[in-house]
Amino acid sequence: MNYILLTGGAGYIGSHTALALLRAGYQVISFDNYSNSSATALKRVEKLAGGNIICLSGDIRDEAALSAVFRQYPVAAVIHFAGLKAVGESTEQPLHYYDNNVGGTITLCRVMREFNVKKLVFSSSATVYGDAKTVPIDETAPRSATNPYGQSKLMIEHILADLVNAEPDWGITLLRYFNPVGADSSGQIGEDPNGIPNNLMPFISQVAVGKRDKLNIFGNDYPTADGTGVRDYIHVVDLAAGHLKALQYLENHQGIEAINLGTGTGYSVLEMVNAFVRVNQVEVPYQIAPRRPGDIASCFARPDKALKLLGWQAEKTLADMVRDSWHWQRQNPNGYAENK
Repeated sequence: MNYILLTGGAGYIGSHTALALLRAGYQVISFDNYSNSSATALKRVEKLAGGNIICLSGDIRDEAALSAVFRQYPVAAVIHFAGLKAVGESTEQPLHYYDNNVGGTITLCRVMREFNVKKLVFSSSATVYGDAKTVPIDETAPRSATNPYGQSKLMIEHILADLVNAEPDWGITLLRYFNPVGADSSGQIGEDPNGIPNNLMPFISQVAVGKRDKLNIFGNDYPTADGTGVRDYIHVVDLAAGHLKALQYLENHQGIEAINLGTGTGYSVLEMVNAFVRVNQVEVPYQIAPRRPGDIASCFARPDKALKLLGWQAEKTLADMVRDSWHWQRQNPNGYAENK
């Protein structure tokens, strides 16, 4: 049995990946401090998959706690999701972000090396491309970061590259996500952000369910077809499948590869809102607000490398994204709150 350790396994992407792994026959270990997640998500995953997850509570900065996991279980590989991810918060608490994201990753890699586990799938982000000069963005595009959150992801990419350079027997994939949205079609697991959502889709969903009055669309004067920002939205179920493919790729490969996970298609904010309204037959009141500092006009992936190396491509449509997001929100108007 292949034991796969998911750091941050109870989170939005982690829980969907746990479901994909269980269905593929893997044994899943989740190691999570539940700072931005809920144990309920993993209980629901177990029910959906008809399998068990080894759920452990702990912080990736705690070397002794991590070592105990590797000592007890024959971990074959790690998928590293654990990390703080709010851009605004990162600018207010940069030391906290660097300590948790960068420091935690160094601790994780140190423990992995101690137990000779050298297969790692890292949850990176398209934020490492900064304000890309051209789109679509491929993996060779220049990297930069405009905030401490993005900087932490970029630092980790450099650290992992240096690690492979020094110890070539490691196998690491850096998965650069674009904009994850949606939920499992069951409506049992989905995105449950703390406080005011930072991302578009949960905000749209919370407006639709009556939890918030209206959506603010930040800027309608960008050089795009309708003036609103364009992004590459990818269904979280497709994203989870990408992690499974990356894991399987590492079974026969060493070295390090950066791989975009996106659809290759950009949708504007207004297109997302209109699709949500049309497909789900609900109202989403919105108003135009001033641009936010640091926001860019257009960002979408060139996903060819994922298809070539992993045999992966996004399959879910825009209609799937908005339908599944609404199905989750309608069934769970307060997210996992009542079960936390």
